[in-house]
Amino acid sequence: MERTILHSDINCCYAAIEHLHHPELAGKPLAVGGDPESRHGIVLTADYIAKKYGVKTGMALWQAKQVCPDITFISPRMDLYLRFSRMAHEIYSEYTDLQEPYGIDESWLDVSASSSIKGDGYKIAEEISNRMKSELGITVSIGVSFDKIYAKLGSDYKKPDAITTMYKDEFRQKAWKLPASDLLCVGRSTNQKLLKIGIKTIGDLARMDEHILVNHLGKMGSVLWAFANGYDDSPVRLEDTHAPIKSVGNSTTTPRDLENDEDVKIVLYILAESVAARLRENGFRCRVVEISIRDNELFSFTRQKKIDHATNITSEIAAYAYQIFKASYDWRKPIRSVGVRGADLVTDNYWEQIDLFSSVEFREKQMKVDAAVDDIRRRFGLYSIQRGLMYRDKLLSAVNAREDHVVHPHGYFNQ
Repeated sequence: MERTILHSDINCCYAAIEHLHHPELAGKPLAVGGDPESRHGIVLTADYIAKKYGVKTGMALWQAKQVCPDITFISPRMDLYLRFSRMAHEIYSEYTDLQEPYGIDESWLDVSASSSIKGDGYKIAEEISNRMKSELGITVSIGVSFDKIYAKLGSDYKKPDAITTMYKDEFRQKAWKLPASDLLCVGRSTNQKLLKIGIKTIGDLARMDEHILVNHLGKMGSVLWAFANGYDDSPVRLEDTHAPIKSVGNSTTTPRDLENDEDVKIVLYILAESVAARLRENGFRCRVVEISIRDNELFSFTRQKKIDHATNITSEIAAYAYQIFKASYDWRKPIRSVGVRGADLVTDNYWEQIDLFSSVEFREKQMKVDAAVDDIRRRFGLYSIQRGLMYRDKLLSAVNAREDHVVHPHGYFNQ
């Protein structure tokens, strides 16, 4: 049975969501990224109006302002975008449980089993597209194909708000004339290598002798040759096991230099509270805890630890972060900046075996305490409830990591 794979891509995701929350900016160029107050940072997403002026993802804010003087910059709100991502997946779930996220804004959907009830791939794509507009107020571009590679190519083929089929009897005609760089996994470096052997288009890649590609690219040569010829048979993974982002973290430049372990412990707990709360809010747990340290002479390092079980419990993340710090720093210089990150994320539905020495009951109590703290802070503010540790230094404990020092989540792709 031939598969029916969709790839749904929210158009200019962050910018589109911000337009919903800023109707006064309708018809005006907008970009999300960096710190608009200090004009520091890069563009994460620009809307189509800004793109027409030449604003691109990864461009410095000052550069974007040069090419588009009327542009409005908005600081990213990842929790808001994740909420829209979850709502999008709720719509997808009415058509299939085979969903594989590719970052916050994109997903593969295997709707093969739904076609007898919901109609063919194109009809399902139309229905999803209409629902995204009517229920969420955003548009998507959807590719409909027989494998993941050409479904993704279909969603990129025409934007915004478009549906493109890449069926077996038409993908050569539609896709083989496109640049090889449009194919998934062909980055800048790989594209340069392909150009050196005369490969400019996807068709060139598909028609090239596979052994020549292997000689120049190694195993990736075979992979790209198979992709170009439509031989990708990788499955769309079952939903709700992998998170759509790679990590969630916070960092801060401290209001004074940190001079001892207790200073660091206070800041690590503040950051761990923020990271853990964001993980819980978005239904994630982390399997890696990472810290970053910078001293007052700007020497910096990052260390991480694979933990025994996935967690979003504040005290566990803080304890692991402090353990990593104690094993990594010798106090030659005072510390100026600290960061904590939860990485290798999974969703709350991820199943794992707890070891014999872990107390499930104790962890459940910790989760309930965290949930109660989250609820109190939602109702009465961040400082309405604090750990006793924070009263040891009022200056350090006044850091608001949740609102002032966000390190944004990263997208990922695992083939």
